Amino acid sequence: CGGSISDSSGMLQSPFYPGSYPNNADCEWEIQVESNFRVTLTFRDIVMQSSTCQHDYIEIYDGPRHSSPLLGRLCSGSFPTYVSSSNMMTVRFHSDSRHSFRGFQAHYTSIPADHNTTLLCLPDYMHAVVSREYLQSQGYSAQMVTLNDNLCRPTVTPREVVFNIPYNGCGTIREENNDTINYSNTIKVTSSGHIIKRKKNINLHISCKMLQKTWKQVMYAAEDTIDVNEYQFGRYDMNITFYDSSAFSQQVCSSPYFIDLNQNLYLQACLHSSDPNLKVFVDTCVASPDPHDFNTLAYDIVRNGCPRDSSYTTFYSPYNHFARFKFNAFEFMSRHPSVYLKCELMVCRLGDYSSRCYRGCSSRSKRDTSSLEEKVDVVVGPIRRREGAAQSG
Repeated sequence: CGGSISDSSGMLQSPFYPGSYPNNADCEWEIQVESNFRVTLTFRDIVMQSSTCQHDYIEIYDGPRHSSPLLGRLCSGSFPTYVSSSNMMTVRFHSDSRHSFRGFQAHYTSIPADHNTTLLCLPDYMHAVVSREYLQSQGYSAQMVTLNDNLCRPTVTPREVVFNIPYNGCGTIREENNDTINYSNTIKVTSSGHIIKRKKNINLHISCKMLQKTWKQVMYAAEDTIDVNEYQFGRYDMNITFYDSSAFSQQVCSSPYFIDLNQNLYLQACLHSSDPNLKVFVDTCVASPDPHDFNTLAYDIVRNGCPRDSSYTTFYSPYNHFARFKFNAFEFMSRHPSVYLKCELMVCRLGDYSSRCYRGCSSRSKRDTSSLEEKVDVVVGPIRRREGAAQSG
């Protein structure tokens, strides 16, 4: 039970519903809908152990469970509706070792968010948009909208004021603690009067927060002014590219990539982020003839940072956003024409020597929860043997 859900609407229910749920169940559903939409969750049936909600219960969180407010805990009674403040909601179902009952059934849908302001945390910058209609309704013009850094000007369209704010410029403030990196800035809307003013200033505080598993994007208005809330969740942007030599100067653009058996294959993993204080590490790479199945027939090239193929080698990279490595080409037996790679790439804080990026080969596959790390899966391929190429080795 549980898992990640990305459909725009659907049904959640306890295991074996409408039959009795099992003892000692612990299910967690992460619902993530499109950016600038909200999640609405409505319960249709709840029959559980007691009204005190100590033994068997359902919890609803306004985003990822470990970093978001608890919207409610329930086990019986009325059938409430919950609305997230973001495009993500987490539902957890727990049962103990005693009695079991019918459980619950709930339905969720996605609804459009308020489009007065929107925020996207993109790989290289924060993309913040303020509606000109909204500004006019508050008595302001587009010319009154600025950042902390007045040199960073917005793009003004007939409908919107658009800021593309870099993570390492335009007055963006970077803060970090044990498990998050937070990038924040402020869009200011100020009255034009020099001596007196009759309208409050509007401060739109923008925040892109890097959590262990997600980007959390926040936008809200300060003080007792108009209250604007914008939260989105996203992922890192990463890719892996083949190069023709260990100089890593010429990309291989053809697909499929036709090779000779035992030929050196040079690869570079790249993180697209404007924050220079992040580092990339190739944790695991598995080869398969099927891009959708890396279990049935698979070959480990590197796992948990430990080389499993004797030809696997890493290279020095001049940039922390790059990780470079090579291995020798092979093909699967029994007439499988192609080879695909699935690599798990870790993103860590630069200089965090307790993280996977610095520990190298590790028999522990579990991440340290104390350090900021993001695991990203990238599939690359296909690689095929060049027709007529002589087999060697």
